[in-house]
Amino acid sequence: MAAPPPRRPLLLLLAGLLAAASLATLAAAIYEDQVGLADWHQKYIGKVKQAVYHSQKSGRRRVVVLTEENVIASLDLRSGDIFWRHVIDKNDPLDQLSLSLGKYVLTLSSGGTILRAWNLPDGQMIWETSLETSSASKPQLHVLSNNKVAKDNLVLVSAGRWIYAVSSIDGVISWRKEFSLDGLEIKQVLQSPGTDIVYAVGISDSSKVAIYHLNTKTGEIVKDIQQSLPGGLCGETVIGSDNVLVALDKTRSGLFLIQFKGERVSYNKVHLSSLVRDLSGTVKLLPSMSNGIIALQASSTVALLKLKGTDGLEVAQRFDQPVALSDPLTITEKDEAFAIVQHVGSQIEFVVRFTSDVGSEVIREQVTIDQHRGIVEKVFLNNYVRTDKSHGFRALVVMEDHSLLLIQQGEVVWSREDGLASVVDVTTSELPVEKDGVSVADVEHNLFEWLKGHMLKLKGTLMLASADEVAAIQALRLKSSEKNKMTRDHNGFRKLLIVLTKAGKVIALHTGDGRIIWSNLLPSLRASRSDVMPSALRIYQWQVPHNRVMRQNPSILIVGKAGPESSAPGVFSIIDSYSGEELNSMRLDHSVAQIIPLTLKDSSEQRLHLIVDSNSHAHLYPRSPDALNVFLHEISNLYFYSVDIQKNAIRGYSLQESCGFNLGDEYCFSMKELWSIIFPSDTERIAISETRKMNEVVHTQAKIIGDHDVIYKYLSKNLVFVATLSPKAAGEIGSALPEEASLVAYLIDAVTGRILHRVTHHGAQGPVHAVVSENWVVYHYFNLRAHRFEMAVIEIYDQSRADNKDFLKLVLGKHNLSAPITSYARPEVMVKSQSYFFTHSVKAMAVTQTAKGITSKQLLIGTIGNQVLALDKRYLDPRRSVNPTQQEKEEGIIPLTDSLPIIPQSFVTHSHQVEALRGIVSIPAKLESTTLVFTYGIDLFYTRLAPSRTYDSLTDEFSYALLLITIVALVAAIIVTWILSEKKELRDKWR
Repeated sequence: MAAPPPRRPLLLLLAGLLAAASLATLAAAIYEDQVGLADWHQKYIGKVKQAVYHSQKSGRRRVVVLTEENVIASLDLRSGDIFWRHVIDKNDPLDQLSLSLGKYVLTLSSGGTILRAWNLPDGQMIWETSLETSSASKPQLHVLSNNKVAKDNLVLVSAGRWIYAVSSIDGVISWRKEFSLDGLEIKQVLQSPGTDIVYAVGISDSSKVAIYHLNTKTGEIVKDIQQSLPGGLCGETVIGSDNVLVALDKTRSGLFLIQFKGERVSYNKVHLSSLVRDLSGTVKLLPSMSNGIIALQASSTVALLKLKGTDGLEVAQRFDQPVALSDPLTITEKDEAFAIVQHVGSQIEFVVRFTSDVGSEVIREQVTIDQHRGIVEKVFLNNYVRTDKSHGFRALVVMEDHSLLLIQQGEVVWSREDGLASVVDVTTSELPVEKDGVSVADVEHNLFEWLKGHMLKLKGTLMLASADEVAAIQALRLKSSEKNKMTRDHNGFRKLLIVLTKAGKVIALHTGDGRIIWSNLLPSLRASRSDVMPSALRIYQWQVPHNRVMRQNPSILIVGKAGPESSAPGVFSIIDSYSGEELNSMRLDHSVAQIIPLTLKDSSEQRLHLIVDSNSHAHLYPRSPDALNVFLHEISNLYFYSVDIQKNAIRGYSLQESCGFNLGDEYCFSMKELWSIIFPSDTERIAISETRKMNEVVHTQAKIIGDHDVIYKYLSKNLVFVATLSPKAAGEIGSALPEEASLVAYLIDAVTGRILHRVTHHGAQGPVHAVVSENWVVYHYFNLRAHRFEMAVIEIYDQSRADNKDFLKLVLGKHNLSAPITSYARPEVMVKSQSYFFTHSVKAMAVTQTAKGITSKQLLIGTIGNQVLALDKRYLDPRRSVNPTQQEKEEGIIPLTDSLPIIPQSFVTHSHQVEALRGIVSIPAKLESTTLVFTYGIDLFYTRLAPSRTYDSLTDEFSYALLLITIVALVAAIIVTWILSEKKELRDKWR
């Protein structure tokens, strides 16, 4: 009898298929047509600081803008849509913008050292030129427009005491000139009309004015005029007329009127106090205008001054309310127009005047805008020719909340909410619960709307709908969409994303499509309230009512500072999460150094917060007797820590029940220092500190490994991860040698200050990014020896519960599973760690959060390419080995490789880029398998992510029709079988 064929190849094949199937679950992807169904992507540009119009007779009219987020973009003048944009690195700050030859966009950056030309239609870079400057001064970019020299297509760049002439066609430097006067800084570059002479106006040592006459073609100095002025200058100058220069003195209390006639120089000083009365604040000169008009601004006052040669100035008009003045716009060879925009009641007033006659108005329009946009900060004027050949005017308006509006013919043509490009913090809020009861009137109204909607859809199908009806059909579809409803859903996908912007504006976004539900520019954080602009710090959950008896809406807390100093008083604001209404606000009588949200709540479900000031006092909020009683009951169990990067130290504190007899504030508590760790500054500098999220849910403490053994996670919310770098390793990558660089990672207990684990990475350099979750830490750094980025993982386990694996002890109750855990007992811990190479540089890191903590964890990594990569935590398991055992394979441990895989399908942002990515937030949904991911930078991106697939719900591709057919077929088969069985039984009885 022949022996049976060997089964080993078949078993190996099956094992390979099972391993491939297990790895396939690590890279979940979606189909191309599913992109955009559960995610959205919004593009922004930031607060505009300079705008240049390009209004051609045919084709698309556009405006090119430069923003504070270091973005250059081309916008459609009709709709505000982005034609193209470029986000320049923060290390290369953009200084100035201009157009050349009607087809090139010129940008000057890095203090005048880099000049670039971009193609206007598509934004492609044409050339780049590096320039040499002598000092860090404000550079000037001037495009020559004189017909005699324009054919040479020259662009003049001045910075410090250097001036360059560069060809706008190919970027070649035609000539360069360095002036010999010590301490010179070029302030103005002007053309002489009808000649090839350029005037360069500079200030030397804050006391001497120098004017150079240069030949445009060769750069030779034709004439050099210098004049010393008594008292000195602050550096601000404008051209008052053809031969009069106006300069602000060093004390900003007077103006020098300097006249140049041939080789003669004469000047006169005018004191502002005698010219413009009751002037307060810092005085500054606005851009120069023609016909001898000088614009002066101090605080909220703007004065238009008329130049009378060198004899003096007279006030042409004064505005005591906040007003925005545009740069002058050339209308004719001898006349310019400028715009004045100011608030009048609930509207803004748009006025255009000519410099030749400041008293008369060309246009005066009243425009209604949203009051939550604040005051007008900047105006950019543009003109067009109407059908009757007269001049019409439009204006780009930058508001206090960083939004951008186009005003024309008394209306807002379009608006952009570009404040969302500067999000500083994010929180979420649940939507209202859908009401069960519906009145008869609502039923009749809904029936009417249903009939109306179907009639509109029928007209749209038959292609009979007008443009307004088509828009109405789209609005109905948006309203009827399940994901866009303004009520909660049973899966927890519909929420409000409440973001806080740098302008102090709070905006609520719907997770369904990213639309703005409400917005509020907080009065307590507005610059118009005081001379010092308060800065928004953080946003927190304040009240989340869970009791249905409570009819209150959830609310959020905004904490800010009324100034840049560490001792500046704090600002406190509470906002309704559903309406955006500010419920309460106050200016605190103490500073804000640290904000500690507590897990405690009072009887009204308001969350307690501790605010630590610069004098080491902790203040309790809300200031109510109920909150105070709850806090005092738990004060002995409250510990916190602070990280002082300046002093290179970490300190732990507890609280005492009073600040001292001199303060007399029962809601103020003194801090008692319990421990401190001071790192030696000559060898280590604190780079980063991280801890677990307060709301993180851990499903189980036990972890079952492949040999059916049990290890227990060290789960402590007091665990702090701290990474330090050697002083030379804190710079840019490559600035230190491997022997000079090192990174030290610490795991510290925040209650006792005990160092639980310490590991040193020699030859490692920052920047360091880290995330802490459950019992593990993952951090990212650069390895100078391998010239590659690395990611390291540390897992910490509790050995004090190792005896609980004995089944007999569990049965007899001799275990310590229910024993209280205290940080004062020396923990018995076991630490496992491993490092892996990683391809990308990292901008931000987060970890997925789910409702019950059952679903597998994924790391959300913001890459240098401004995309978000979802990396399964199993790839960062320190127990990975080159040849895992069969038991380890069954556990799901992946064979060890030296680098972490980058799977293209694992990018949750798909093909989108979140420019200047700054933060990633993971929000648990009610569905355990799913988490909501929100990413912000200059752009916003939102999506839903299922790290372990949607094991607790049916997918969108599930065929409900097939299920229904199967059920019907089974029921029919049961009925037919029952009938046949009954007939057979009856026949059997008759026999």
